[in-house]
Amino acid sequence: MSATVNLSKLQNNLNEVNYPISREELLRYAEEKGVDEVVLRALKQLPPKQYQTLTDISQAILSSE
Repeated sequence: MSATVNLSKLQNNLNEVNYPISREELLRYAEEKGVDEVVLRALKQLPPKQYQTLTDISQAILSSE
């Protein structure tokens, strides 16, 4: 990934997500909310699974960078 995701920006963009959430639901939420392009690209790289918390999403993003 060319740009690193700012975890604070990630938290601000996903502050209203209801967990657990699938990758597909997360992408739909992000696109509807108009999240930052860097965050959206990072979310598209996530493995297709259920995420229980924002921490789960953050860890998955950090491990894919």
